[in-house]
Amino acid sequence: MMSFSMKRATQIVCIFLFSVSIPLCHSSTFAATKSSSQSKNRQRVDESILAEQVDQLIEAELVKSKVKPAQLANDEDFLRRVTFDLAGRKPTTSEVILFGLDSNPLKRKTIINDLLKSEDYAVNWARYWRDVIYLRATNARSRINQNEFEAWMTTQLSENKSWDQIATDMLTATGDVRENGETALIFAHEGDPAELASETSRIFLGIQIQCANCHDHPTDKWKRNSFHELAAFFPRVRVRPVRDAMPRSFEVVSVDQGSQYDRRLQMFEDPSPLFKAFDRNRDGKLTESEVKRSRLARNFEQMLTRGDSNADKALTIKEIKNIALPANTRRATPEYLMPDLNDPTSAGKIVHPVLFIGTKAPQGLKDIKRRETLSKFLTSKSNPWFARAIVNRLWAEMLGEGFYMPIDDIGPERSALYPEVLDALADGFTANGYDLKWLYRTITNTRAYQREMQKKTPEQMHTPFAAQSPTRLRGDQIFTAITQVFGVDDLQTSRVRDRRYRGNQTARGKFSTLFTFDPSTAQDEITGDVPQALFMMNSSTINNLLGTSSNTKLAQIAKEFTNNKDAIQELYLLTLSREPSKSEMKICQDYIKSTDNRNEALEDLMWSLVNSSEFITKR
Repeated sequence: MMSFSMKRATQIVCIFLFSVSIPLCHSSTFAATKSSSQSKNRQRVDESILAEQVDQLIEAELVKSKVKPAQLANDEDFLRRVTFDLAGRKPTTSEVILFGLDSNPLKRKTIINDLLKSEDYAVNWARYWRDVIYLRATNARSRINQNEFEAWMTTQLSENKSWDQIATDMLTATGDVRENGETALIFAHEGDPAELASETSRIFLGIQIQCANCHDHPTDKWKRNSFHELAAFFPRVRVRPVRDAMPRSFEVVSVDQGSQYDRRLQMFEDPSPLFKAFDRNRDGKLTESEVKRSRLARNFEQMLTRGDSNADKALTIKEIKNIALPANTRRATPEYLMPDLNDPTSAGKIVHPVLFIGTKAPQGLKDIKRRETLSKFLTSKSNPWFARAIVNRLWAEMLGEGFYMPIDDIGPERSALYPEVLDALADGFTANGYDLKWLYRTITNTRAYQREMQKKTPEQMHTPFAAQSPTRLRGDQIFTAITQVFGVDDLQTSRVRDRRYRGNQTARGKFSTLFTFDPSTAQDEITGDVPQALFMMNSSTINNLLGTSSNTKLAQIAKEFTNNKDAIQELYLLTLSREPSKSEMKICQDYIKSTDNRNEALEDLMWSLVNSSEFITKR
């Protein structure tokens, strides 16, 4: 096991400063008008043509603002960036060298297509969507099916299933959660209608409608009814334990059969059949004598207590409709009840499913039909928010900032940056059948994506997309990069103790939990923490892999590259996927010469590179 003295650590840190948090540039909101309406007659669009149109629109705005865009990133930086973005890994040393030697002017387009065909692409983005869903789960036990979800999502992405089909499968899923990965979203929120309404809107429409749960939305046009009408698509779905299952499991099921509570709810919603049957004198009132020996007799006294507003010992149709049922009937019925804020002890009133963009579902639909109807509403080409949400999310993930920020808080009351660009991408994505690979190809082929990352000028700070913004790698991507650097398949992290590791005991799971962050979070809000820094600097896991006395990757480099310059260059290519600059090379060579032990100096150098902020950041 290696050990580093404070003196040696200080020497190295002075050369390669390890930063716990990443210095991120964040531009202020760019003034823009609201986007124009989408064309109804969409035609398939070639991604290269659209990428050029996007760049022309962005660059025209930059010219108006008198802002000079950054030049395109060099081959090394582009290759590292696009490989992390699409495949979730760093490029190998040989890939960096061969890409640099390739004189084909279309090599960037070629590598984009190759990465999208790789299995790494599907695995990387399946893990991304895992984090989107599970990091906001309402119950931690939902992690028991995250492996099934990852496997299912990997298959969908490998087969290039369209985004509308993936969304539909998640919203209409049923079955054992350990066998059906598509149940993840429903299981993560225990089938709760209000939680599912919130997350469905946030993930698939980019709209935070949950703010209208208890009151009208404070900043958007959504009313309280809008939220609960969306939740009314989900009251008939349940998450139940699977009997005698080992290991313990749960299943997503539909509850469509009417119960005694359901019949009571129907009676209170429309009491007219009762009056037709029991109002013998046709005075518009029901009395105890009229309902005697009927199914109402047993509960009539309680109904009088709760509904007889004028104390005349009789009930009118209006009074029965106004009777508030106990709150414990809310989940005992397959109908959705909107809570009564004035009477929290009551079940509330029945609300029928309506999508807040103005589409109403037929009444009386069973569970699967309700969820299928919602999916059709959401993914319809006439619904602009479905395409905008995913375009905005993926653009922000790969460029560091989106057209709307935060990425999951868009809507008609918000103004987008470069609205014409967002419209063009959303229209193209819709016209191409919600093809995710088409969207990735379009974004990565733009000059906006391929610009170099540089310290922004004051003008660029206020003008998005003038230069690439640095973004922090996700926990899975850092883990993969570490295993690549040290030439191992896995890391031994059992010695790391953190309460956040519970329920995820694989080495990757533990590491990802320590380094993870919600992918929906803006980059300028993401910072590292002390446990992360201590793990990278001091963990025995990393230090054991840095030795030169055993058959480690570093030992092979020290043995094979006897020339210090060659060894330094190889370490840079291995860790940062680039060659060192002239000044970096001089600093490293001087440091090696100043020490008595070359191997220890190389260990220090590799430790410093792995602990640099550049290592955990896309550049």
